[in-house]
Amino acid sequence: MKRRYLALITIALLVLDQVVKIWVKTHMTLDQYFLIFGEWFQIRFLENPGAAYGFQFGGDYGKLFLSLFRIAAVAFLAYFINRLVKHNAPKGVLIGFLLIFAGAIGNIIDSAFYGLIFSESTYSTVAVMFPEGGWYGSFLHGKVVDMLYFPIINSTYPSWFPVVGGEDFTFFSPIFNVADSYITIGVLYLLLFQYKFFKK
Repeated sequence: MKRRYLALITIALLVLDQVVKIWVKTHMTLDQYFLIFGEWFQIRFLENPGAAYGFQFGGDYGKLFLSLFRIAAVAFLAYFINRLVKHNAPKGVLIGFLLIFAGAIGNIIDSAFYGLIFSESTYSTVAVMFPEGGWYGSFLHGKVVDMLYFPIINSTYPSWFPVVGGEDFTFFSPIFNVADSYITIGVLYLLLFQYKFFKK
């Protein structure tokens, strides 16, 4: 598979990820949501200062470390994908790693630049791109935009249930984004369908 095709696929994946994030960021307030397919699939806007699927990582220094780690991981992935191309790796393997690569870059863009190009999103105001009043963060300290929410089961524990009887629970509560989806799909695809490659 030629490098220019891989580059075009990567660019297309990144454009999709960023178009969705920028639309959400500039059209929705924090925690605003609308339903897609009933209650179980929602577009719900949250910002994530930490890692994937809403996990946070130790304040400003943790955020900086995470951003630098992501950049190092992307650099390694670029090198590794280049080696795979040179050694004529199967297309499926290349696509799997490309999904992970594009997902990592997509979230790096948020972390690196969103603080510099957007005003603050709040629960009552929508963010502005390139605001006159200034931006909300510094380089590598931007917040990642999340919006995909799949509360597949949203119910209440039976009253007789030990410890948490009568409390609400949601099955699969993380809110994530398109780039996170790329990474998850890429990893699962490699593990489930390309495992023979790793045995070699």
